[in-house]
Amino acid sequence: MSTRLRALVAVVTLGGFYVAALAVVVGLGALTVLAMEAGTGVVAGKLGFVTLAAAGGLVVALWKVARARPPQPTGPVLLRADAPELWGIVDELASLTGTRGPDEIRLAPDVNAGVWEDARLLGLVGGTRRMVLGVPLLHGLTVGQLRSVLAHELGHYSHDDTRLSVVVHRGRAVIAATLAQLSGSVAGWLLRQYGKLYLLVSAATSRCQELAADALSVRAAGRATAQSALREVLVIDAAWDFYLDCYVAPGWEIGLAPTSDAFFGGFRELLAARTQELGSVRERPAGEQGSRWDSHPPIGERVVAMDRLPDVPAQPDDRPASVLVPHLDVVAAHLADEVLDVADRQRLPWDQLVPPMAAAAQQRRADAVHRAAGRLAGVQRATLGTVLELVEQGRGDDLARELGIDPRRLMVAAPGERPPHPLAGALEPVLGAALVAGGAARWCLEWAGPATLRDREGDEPDLTAWADRAARPGGVEHVRAWLAGLGVDPRAVGQVHERATAHGAQVLAGLANVAVDGTDHDVVVLDRGLVLVPCPKKTDGGKARILGVVQAVPVHQLAQVHRFVPYEEVRTATVHRQSPVHATVELHDGSRLVLKERWSGEYLVKGSQEVLVGHLHSLATTP
Repeated sequence: MSTRLRALVAVVTLGGFYVAALAVVVGLGALTVLAMEAGTGVVAGKLGFVTLAAAGGLVVALWKVARARPPQPTGPVLLRADAPELWGIVDELASLTGTRGPDEIRLAPDVNAGVWEDARLLGLVGGTRRMVLGVPLLHGLTVGQLRSVLAHELGHYSHDDTRLSVVVHRGRAVIAATLAQLSGSVAGWLLRQYGKLYLLVSAATSRCQELAADALSVRAAGRATAQSALREVLVIDAAWDFYLDCYVAPGWEIGLAPTSDAFFGGFRELLAARTQELGSVRERPAGEQGSRWDSHPPIGERVVAMDRLPDVPAQPDDRPASVLVPHLDVVAAHLADEVLDVADRQRLPWDQLVPPMAAAAQQRRADAVHRAAGRLAGVQRATLGTVLELVEQGRGDDLARELGIDPRRLMVAAPGERPPHPLAGALEPVLGAALVAGGAARWCLEWAGPATLRDREGDEPDLTAWADRAARPGGVEHVRAWLAGLGVDPRAVGQVHERATAHGAQVLAGLANVAVDGTDHDVVVLDRGLVLVPCPKKTDGGKARILGVVQAVPVHQLAQVHRFVPYEEVRTATVHRQSPVHATVELHDGSRLVLKERWSGEYLVKGSQEVLVGHLHSLATTP
């Protein structure tokens, strides 16, 4: 089936949705009339209410979509005088693909490239055409690869079915708005089934359009370059996520942010320094599995489809795409100022931002050990001295068990070397944080790898070896002597935070409508604890409710606003039933929580029950 015919079928299916919606309203109205004629006033009243609600919901949904306006464009505009070579390429590609070029080009802050219009009447009437180009792509692609990407995006406007394609896309918004307005009603349930049919038809149309646009990429840049561009965008996307998660987010959580020029400049440095790692990412086979609901075919399928297309002789242009935008660093800095809501965060260059960021992360890991040591020693705030004294007294195994570590676990060592103590890994951050707090060491930025801890002479202390000594009663005195030589007093450095926080935590799962001590809560499962969010007893929309909660604020703020139960505060947990979950959690302070999941509760992700139960089982007391 041709792309045009698929689009036409999707448009007809969209029209059928309106017919079905009208039929539902008319049918309910007819039932209301019949009920009135039969003299069943109560039934007629209820049906009349349902009919009015369905009709009103349909009108409101259509009104919202009709009045919807595209978001205001953001990002710096690249005038022709600002980027003449880029504009020249875009004009050439527009001619090649048989469509008009964009009226403006704007920079975007993410891994994205696209063309869109301020279209009206469900896309039937065109408007201002804009091209958006992500700064990360300019830093990661070559000129040839960018040609391929832009040809693909312009290709979506090159066929005579373009207007129908826009209608197909806007149709999804119409159906989504209608179903949201009628959520929870009989009419909504009936129309949801038809909506699924439309999504299937429109998804098939979109996949066909993607392959047609890929063919134009091959014509514009050659097969090899077009295929490499598809793969490289995935690599850049993974690198950008890594950059945000491992460099930007940890500092952001503690009130630090990169300067305007450092925000995108740091990503450029990361790409340059991690060429070997990026190469290994490129070599991984694409594991993406396609679904009939997907709007894009899997990358592997698109690459294979390109193999079947005739190749076009093209001279590879391996220059970095950033050369197409003179003074890109300056323009990107303006973009960073526009999109980053820094608030009152302190802005620093990366070489000044990484040391406190890495130190804070290490201190959080060390504090977990200090709090466990404090519970064993009976002190409010433990120090490194407290930890060393426990080990020296032969209570290292108790400390290990308090941290959830099996002191009898067999450790692996290289031939001829002594296996490390099971507690040693937990003591590494304790010693590292002590060196930083005592002024004997400092974290240093490394784009090619994780930040490194260096002493005053610039050397990396062998924390692994010293932590192994600190885990053994006979090695404690050697550790004290080593610390004294560095000018660090074990009694003066130690615990900073009284309670565990959710800084750096990841959301793993979520269960809606779990009774916690008899009161309904949505339970957000983190890798470091549970966040208990009060919720209504109504179970409808539980998944959407949890999703809204976790997307509204960063995880550490969510744990500050609502009750947070860190796993380290759990003394033991007992799972009475796995589905629906029924468990008792006992805390170190003597209190307990009883969790009872409702039978009709919803989940944030598939397998949420198993994730929660798995964590609870891991917290059970071991002999």
